[in-house]
Amino acid sequence: MAENPDPWPLRHLVLRTPRLELRPDDDSGLFELAEEARLGVHPPEEMPFAVPWTDAPAETLGREMLQFYWSQRAACRPNDWTVHFLVRLDGRVIGTQGISASDFAVTREVQTGSWLGMRHQGRGYGVEMRAAVLGFAFDHLDALQARSDAFVDNAASLAVSRKLGYVEDGTTRRVRRGRPVVDQRLLLTRERFAEHRPGWTVEVAGLAACRPLLGAVNTNGEHRRSTP
Repeated sequence: MAENPDPWPLRHLVLRTPRLELRPDDDSGLFELAEEARLGVHPPEEMPFAVPWTDAPAETLGREMLQFYWSQRAACRPNDWTVHFLVRLDGRVIGTQGISASDFAVTREVQTGSWLGMRHQGRGYGVEMRAAVLGFAFDHLDALQARSDAFVDNAASLAVSRKLGYVEDGTTRRVRRGRPVVDQRLLLTRERFAEHRPGWTVEVAGLAACRPLLGAVNTNGEHRRSTP
């Protein structure tokens, strides 16, 4: 008798780097993430996000965060998905690293976005967590390119992108807190990442059952290659 498939295989997925562990969001971890956001993500005079979610009142910030992540998790489909990895240091959630794709089986392109609690910034974790999902995408999902973006005054995010080999890919004018701002688009190919990746390889476990949900299959239905 055939074994029933896991209804939510993402719960077994884990990425490990020299210092960090990344797992798709779960409810207990989201409560930790909400507390990290309450402690501060950026100085109040700055706004690194296109959607200014950190401007929410303290009494509703946590609830609105959980509702957003729950909605993203529920909307996950093979042709349109976002996985928000909770980033843990010594077992404690310090931020989140997202990766998303639309029609990945055809485009083989991903988009990344992240944030880190302010008290954990400036220690290289931002590079490490983004390198983890990039290695996951390029080495294990067979992605060809990755995109990111940041406001031109978001020096920290842009520095992470430069260190990992992204190149500028045009700009977009957006609205931030009612005022215009320039958003820098960034592009990273698999070949560029190979030249700029850190000197370690991300460890990935629990991926096999997740492949169909992530559209990580060839057009003939076979799994894309995975580098050990």
